[in-house]
Amino acid sequence: MKKPERLAMLAAQLKAEGVLHLKQAAERLGVSEMTVRRDLAAAPDTFHYLGGYILAPQTERDGLYRLDKENDEHAEAKDAACRRVAALIAPGDTIFLDCGTTTPHLIAYLPTEVPLTVVCYSLNIANRLAQRPNIRMILLGGLFHPAAQTFSGDEAIHAMEHLRINHAILSAGGVHDQQGVTCSNFNEVPIKQIAMQRALRKTLVIDSSKLRTVRPAFFAKISQFDEIVTENGLLPRASHQGA
Repeated sequence: MKKPERLAMLAAQLKAEGVLHLKQAAERLGVSEMTVRRDLAAAPDTFHYLGGYILAPQTERDGLYRLDKENDEHAEAKDAACRRVAALIAPGDTIFLDCGTTTPHLIAYLPTEVPLTVVCYSLNIANRLAQRPNIRMILLGGLFHPAAQTFSGDEAIHAMEHLRINHAILSAGGVHDQQGVTCSNFNEVPIKQIAMQRALRKTLVIDSSKLRTVRPAFFAKISQFDEIVTENGLLPRASHQGA
């Protein structure tokens, strides 16, 4: 099979499935992974390759569009909360940065004069981090979820088991005194929880609209966080107890 035929077949597969792992693509095309990489490099406007996965650029744009629409709500509050969190980051930290529509705002406030390592599992986060030359990025792989632009699965969990995290910065869809800290997507829960287990410091960053709100997927008690930061600053320490 010649290169144009391989590219046409790959495009058809992506149209049907949305995302392919590099190894999966190589097996279907009957070539080596290196050959697939060379084919992708020859067609940068047709394919997007990141973290071992191949996506059609249109798929990526559609996913980011949905996230951007979500991000428009309370955008100023999210940005202000992230600006406050940036002051908590120490030079040389290894940071876990959660997915969602709040945490992308933090990337603009990461220090530029010192190196940082950032672990993430979200494509919209990774795309922004890739523009920062001082950031060493670790993108966790697994099954891709286009709507949320996240990866999940055993591959990501196993990778986290070999990492040491100074600071886990997490987001949430709801924070409630009785029901704890919750999100909308159950597939995100294992990643969030292992990040908290591996981290020395755990910060929850939310805009204040998330307070007294409950989403279906529970992932932590309020008391498990060292601090909760909103656009108005740190929540009083008493608010961290109980749930």
